[in-house]
Amino acid sequence: MIRRTTAARGLALAAILSLGLAACSSTTEEGTGGASSSAAADPLKVGTLLPVTGTLAFLGPPEIAGVGLAVDEINEAGGVLGSDVELAQADSGDSTDMTVSSQSATDLISQDVSVVIGAASSSVSQNVQPTLNEAGVMQISPANTATDLSGVNPLFSRTAPPDTVQGSALGSLVLDDGHTNVAILAQNESYGTGLRDNVQKAIEAGGGSVVYGATGAGEEFQPGESNFSAIVTSALAQKPDAIVVVAFEETVAIVNELVAQGWDFDGTTYFCDGNTASYADQFDAGTLEGVVGTIPGAQAEGEFREAVSGWWEENEGEPLSDFSYAAESYDAVMLAALAAVRGGATDGQTISDNIQAVSGSEGGTECTTYADCVEALESGDEIQYTGKSGIGPLNADNDPSSAFIGVYSYAADNTNSWTRAIEGTVG
Repeated sequence: MIRRTTAARGLALAAILSLGLAACSSTTEEGTGGASSSAAADPLKVGTLLPVTGTLAFLGPPEIAGVGLAVDEINEAGGVLGSDVELAQADSGDSTDMTVSSQSATDLISQDVSVVIGAASSSVSQNVQPTLNEAGVMQISPANTATDLSGVNPLFSRTAPPDTVQGSALGSLVLDDGHTNVAILAQNESYGTGLRDNVQKAIEAGGGSVVYGATGAGEEFQPGESNFSAIVTSALAQKPDAIVVVAFEETVAIVNELVAQGWDFDGTTYFCDGNTASYADQFDAGTLEGVVGTIPGAQAEGEFREAVSGWWEENEGEPLSDFSYAAESYDAVMLAALAAVRGGATDGQTISDNIQAVSGSEGGTECTTYADCVEALESGDEIQYTGKSGIGPLNADNDPSSAFIGVYSYAADNTNSWTRAIEGTVG
């Protein structure tokens, strides 16, 4: 597949390479955030646990680029507490083979990272979170949406909203289009079942019903499933007027089976963040025309899109074709760095202790760049970092208190484009 091939080219950058970005230390007395010792704090070491291989590999490039751009901008602004940020990158794989993420987490810990950005998959984060927590490493996911990760541990945070927000938005879209009998094809892991549950709640609250794939029906499929003949036959037998697909790369096989069984996609089919991607080279023209998908996060604006795409092109030789979670990845690094500055140290616990405050949970001066935020902190102000993703301050569970859900529509070439955003709050 094109998406897997593109992401795999980043392996040289993201999976094997441990990249130190001009790490240095300072012996001046110009510490930031109240650091006034004659020696700089230890360098902030950021690890990434993002998908280079597996069913979410198409999300790797924008996430990796978002992290890389943030690190470059922080270092250009003087680094963190007198030293440049160092970057160590690893492959998260996906939930079909947890040994990949387990080994990567161990490798990152051995490199003394203080914070890990990732994973993209909620199940992967659940797999590595205990290991990272035991090592005192802060974890910030730019893409996890599983509701059972809310408040799981003080050393876990995220810049993507929980599925209560996306589920409500997606369910409302289905209802607004006039559908009342909905089939949900969901994979059997925390992301799939959690999002399914919240979509179902929204549909039922609006007077609709889930006729296939409902909570407790036992009709989920296993991650990595490739044969959907019986599943699609059973779903269509319930005569749904709409289908919601909660899957990753399995979506290709699902669509092919729906085509084979005569399903009309136009205005009846809904994707979500794990599969709202380009399928230009996977299906015949017109197959997905009229499909609607959602992705948590505000639309990446022009200047940021150019910058993050430029970073990927400089490092990987081609521009980005997808920007999903690039902004959330960028903001995750910024929040970690600012938390270290506010706390005067770069260890995971210090980042955890200060991340809510720099996100604006205590109010303070609004700032949009690392340099401006550091200046405010040095002046003794509290800050509210207002980043690229448009999220509200982190709440007591380390979730964004509010976030945008982007709505995308598919054209005849099987690619999607942003149409609007829905803002939701986390209850």
